[in-house]
Amino acid sequence: MQPAKLSLDDKYTAESGRVFLTGSQALVRLPMVQRRRDLAAGLNTAGFISGYRGSPLGGYDQQLWSAKRFLDEHHIRFQPGVNEDLAATAVWGTQQAGAFGDARYDGVFGIWYGKGPGVDRSGDAFKHANNAGTAKHGGVLALAGDDHMAKSSTTAHQSEYAFIDAMIPVIVPAGVQEFLDFGLHGWAMSRFAGLWVGFKCIGETVDSAATVLVDPDRVNTLVPADFEMPQGGLNTRIIVAEFLLLEELLHRYKIPAALAYARTNRLDRVAIGGPRRRIGIVAAGKSYLDVRQALDDLGLDERTAQEIGLSVYKVAMTWPLENEGLRAFAEGLDLLMMVEEKRSIMEWQAKEALYTLPADRRPLIVGKTDERGAPLFPSNGELSPGQIA
Repeated sequence: MQPAKLSLDDKYTAESGRVFLTGSQALVRLPMVQRRRDLAAGLNTAGFISGYRGSPLGGYDQQLWSAKRFLDEHHIRFQPGVNEDLAATAVWGTQQAGAFGDARYDGVFGIWYGKGPGVDRSGDAFKHANNAGTAKHGGVLALAGDDHMAKSSTTAHQSEYAFIDAMIPVIVPAGVQEFLDFGLHGWAMSRFAGLWVGFKCIGETVDSAATVLVDPDRVNTLVPADFEMPQGGLNTRIIVAEFLLLEELLHRYKIPAALAYARTNRLDRVAIGGPRRRIGIVAAGKSYLDVRQALDDLGLDERTAQEIGLSVYKVAMTWPLENEGLRAFAEGLDLLMMVEEKRSIMEWQAKEALYTLPADRRPLIVGKTDERGAPLFPSNGELSPGQIA
């Protein structure tokens, strides 16, 4: 056997097979992959990245600077912001690049990054940019660095609620591979629905490392066939004073379009399932990994779980929660357990979604409290596999 030829540059140059990446490096590689995929689809696009550093994304800009020559080769510009909201405004501007007929590219895909406090202070820019829309061949990912345990912050941060307030969908990757896979889906969703897409990043995922698959056709992004676009579509509109029209598009069409994308591409999935159906567990991101570790600690492998009627549902987009897949998973269960770190996002959505099920097919739902109203999974601090077990 001939030894494989390996290089430290493989993390950015290899176009197939496996490479070793940290979470930050995966986020650097991600726009390069998008550029390659666009070229293969006959599109001449460029990328723009701006934000303001802060743990757990404190080293992201350093990784971007060190990869400058690779970014330049892929027509990706990195320009740190003076602050988070100016960076968000700059990324917003990239989605208007083709509006005046003088663009050099078919579209510009953007990345905004910032720590939890930066998400908080950028709400005005987020709301205006999300209302205005994203370009057909552009799209925006907003990377929110959340410090759940206040290890390097004055407060513990959970940015989902700020994104929800701006009506920005939230995708929660569980590891390095999903930074790449869900990132590509995030841009595809952003382009289809005309929305910014939030991307939750925490230390346990950003600071981890793994060997990941980077084959160009690994992720297949499907355009929903069952969604009817409004006249004029959902992408960037340069409209003066038509604020209520933008609000109507956001509420009536853009959020449903994001849900249609998630449903068509099966972003949520049954991770463990079987013919016996008694107890279901729903989790996303780090909490999903903690659930799997807890099951291992209890000696419950997939076969044993199936035998005792235990199923696990892995959610990718925590808001808005895709209801059709959840209903199919939950209907007929005795108990549905929502496992979430910090304040609940999915639990209240699940209760609303499942309320219309027939009483004899509707599971009891527990999460932050148990069936008696007593505390179960805390909304403060960290949720560990031991607590879940």
